[in-house]
Amino acid sequence: MSESDGPRAEGSDGSSTSTGSSSSGSSPSRGALSDGSPSGDSPPDGSPSDDPDGRSPGGPSARVRLRRAVGAVALAAVPVLLAAVPLVPAALLLGPAGLGLIGPAALGGVPPTVAASLAAAVLGLGGSALAGPVLVDRRVDRLPDAELDDRPAGFVADRVATLAESVGVDAPAATVVRSDAANVAVADGYRGPRLVVSTRLLSLPAADRDAALRHALVRLRTREAAVTTALLPALALVETVALLATLLVGRRAERTAADRRVNRIHGYEPEENRIPPWAYTAAGVLLWLLLLPAWVPAALGERLYVGGGRRDADAAVARSGSAERDGLGNAIAFAGDAAGAADWPPLLDRLSTVSMADTETGRVRGTSRQEARFRLALLRSKRSF
Repeated sequence: MSESDGPRAEGSDGSSTSTGSSSSGSSPSRGALSDGSPSGDSPPDGSPSDDPDGRSPGGPSARVRLRRAVGAVALAAVPVLLAAVPLVPAALLLGPAGLGLIGPAALGGVPPTVAASLAAAVLGLGGSALAGPVLVDRRVDRLPDAELDDRPAGFVADRVATLAESVGVDAPAATVVRSDAANVAVADGYRGPRLVVSTRLLSLPAADRDAALRHALVRLRTREAAVTTALLPALALVETVALLATLLVGRRAERTAADRRVNRIHGYEPEENRIPPWAYTAAGVLLWLLLLPAWVPAALGERLYVGGGRRDADAAVARSGSAERDGLGNAIAFAGDAAGAADWPPLLDRLSTVSMADTETGRVRGTSRQEARFRLALLRSKRSF
């Protein structure tokens, strides 16, 4: 089967859609790319120009290395801080400054607070790294399967293997799920790498589809997918608590006129609120204050490591050739414009080529709402990657 011939993947409405296009330059999005650069063939496999780590052929620039290091440290601090919440206060309570039940002699001369901090680092990072791949696999297993026939399923596996060889990684296991969101996610860990592709993405033109798959494989090569998967449970917990705190702070204090009118029509007047409205606000503010030490590094790492990793992968795909650069831009633009973002699980959002979080979730994560537009602007600009 030729590369331009795609499998027939069923959409969410049961209709079949072709995953290929006879013209790879066509795009389903409204904003076609035109950077004015001359088109050319992709560089040879393994050439320095396909290095996603920086602009220089010799390796990542100092600025990129610094950004990645700061972002990774910030993300790694999140599970450590969460594990320290019960351990450090317990050490203070049981240590010499508290009840005096545990002293340095019982811990080999190590002060209880220091031992609790070390235990928080080991348990937090180790537990998150063990739970991350399991959490992703269970969430993916609950997604509706695309139920592809042998021929289209073989085509997807062949395309992934071909692109993985050109990127320089082992081909991951590919799972095609039925979703209206044109997106692809990549996870990695001790269970092995895994690619999650939506049927909507497979219906894009061949160049756009392959560029999005290449983007995911580049993030697999730079180990960004492995780091994000390992820290995903802690980040998801912080996000959930932050959403709850925001909900409590913004809870509606009293009934509206429409509520009162409906109550009068039905002859029902509810009792006064047993919990005063200010109590919800106070609980939300207190929850935010408790969460703040873990939320700040999570938001910083989200911008520097996750968002920055997507832009680094953009640069790697763009350096592969003008067709790949245009195809990636078309895929990002289409994913942002097309309906179906609600079909994509929020848990896979950090592992995906395009972020599809809603406005409230993006605000809680501390990410920019203009991330996709900024990436498109870079891909469409005249700048050299």
